[in-house]
Amino acid sequence: MGGQRSGAAVRAPFGRSGLPITLLFALFLALPVGALLARALLGGALASTLGERAIVDALTLSLATSGTSLALTVVGGTPLAYTLARRRFRGARLVETLVDLPIVLPPSVAGLALLLAFGRRGVLGESLQALGVELPFTTAAVVIAQVFVAAPLYIRAARAGFAALDRDLEDAARVDGAGEWQAFRLVTVPLASPALAAGLVLTWARAVGEFGATILFAGNIAGRTQTLPLVVYSEFQASLDASVAAAAVLVLAAVGVLVAVRTLGWRSVAARGTID
Repeated sequence: MGGQRSGAAVRAPFGRSGLPITLLFALFLALPVGALLARALLGGALASTLGERAIVDALTLSLATSGTSLALTVVGGTPLAYTLARRRFRGARLVETLVDLPIVLPPSVAGLALLLAFGRRGVLGESLQALGVELPFTTAAVVIAQVFVAAPLYIRAARAGFAALDRDLEDAARVDGAGEWQAFRLVTVPLASPALAAGLVLTWARAVGEFGATILFAGNIAGRTQTLPLVVYSEFQASLDASVAAAAVLVLAAVGVLVAVRTLGWRSVAARGTID
């Protein structure tokens, strides 16, 4: 029976009759992005408006804030991901749920929640004002919004990477005289690097593309809180070409992210095969 099954032709549940539906749906998904890129690249919108001050300032701000949020995510998210992957403690499920919650929250809800937590009348608002700190509608608010919505993606990926490692390799490093920090830095991190890198790429992409939480918590102030997604929104009424150019930059960044994640994914599979 086994030989007959392996030798028989494998038939998909959707045969030729499903091919038109597959192609139509794929076309439906590709058409809007294709139309945008065609307008930007072939129509000249990208070349003619990419140098405009609003786009340059927004791109600079997006890169600066997303880089800062990425650094904060690594510093705070790596210990949290390692703890969730390796340690069992009371309330671990609750912590995991709280970490994952920003992923499923609507962006507008995330922005409102940040405003109620850190705004002038928020939970920590009076304490922050007493220290002379105002967060809403500042560049710092952009970074906070990006970290809040994007960090869970890195934590999830890092947690999965740490949990999948063979602990015998770490134990062998300790037997050879490595301390806990050395074992983590020289063994754990390199072995988990494909998962960590994929998480970083996804986190950066989510931070760069953040819109809803940013506009509610940080506002849309040119040169201070207006990131690239906000330019797409702001320029839509005034200059369609500028809006298209900003959107095209984000699309090209998203394509680069997908390519990077797929590459890192294949490397992760190859690395596991080599270790096994």
